[in-house]
Amino acid sequence: MLRHMKFSNGARSFFAKLSSNRFMINSLDSMLATADSALRTLFAHPSASRPAPRPATAPGSLSEAQRREAGALMRVNHVGEVCAQALYTAQAAVTRNAGLKAQLLEAAREETDHLAWTRGRLDELGARPSLFNPLWYAGAFGLGLIAGRVGDRVSLGFVAETERQVEAHLASHLDRLPAEDTASRAIVAQMKDDEARHADQAREAGGLDLPRPVQALMRSAARVMTTVAHRV
Repeated sequence: MLRHMKFSNGARSFFAKLSSNRFMINSLDSMLATADSALRTLFAHPSASRPAPRPATAPGSLSEAQRREAGALMRVNHVGEVCAQALYTAQAAVTRNAGLKAQLLEAAREETDHLAWTRGRLDELGARPSLFNPLWYAGAFGLGLIAGRVGDRVSLGFVAETERQVEAHLASHLDRLPAEDTASRAIVAQMKDDEARHADQAREAGGLDLPRPVQALMRSAARVMTTVAHRV
């Protein structure tokens, strides 16, 4: 009996250590994946899984003022995609729901297309990404961690509200982009459709409606970000 008790205690200790080691390995894998995503988003030239949308009509000639404005607007859109990568990566890192994690990572992959499209269009317009992209990424990552820690339904609600606001923001850019810049307009129109679909998917998955003060705070933060990114 004594021997049996010693064996049982030893077995429990062995499995506890094994479980702890697996947890540490999984945590390390998650940290490395998160760091890799951040580095790729901020410093690599992203590759899209889908070709950039093509305009129905060939782009017209842009004046220097139109080119600068189009470049500034596409820089703002690129910042939005940097933030989307941070949000989805953070939320996926903290959820324990395997289905939600897969949904968030799939959305992040689709947002990578947007990231690649906007970066490519910036290059074509002779514009540069925002100098504050690391700051935007860090802020969005922190918000994603908070939303994810509160709970899956809140996390999904945060996705839905974010995408709803981004959709409205993209619609305003379609009004502001030069009519001749059909290349940028085609990209923004496809992004707008994708963001609306992401919002619908988050709601259908059980996302909660966020309180109005939280929605207003999100709009205020986005306004600051877009104003700064338009210039720098």
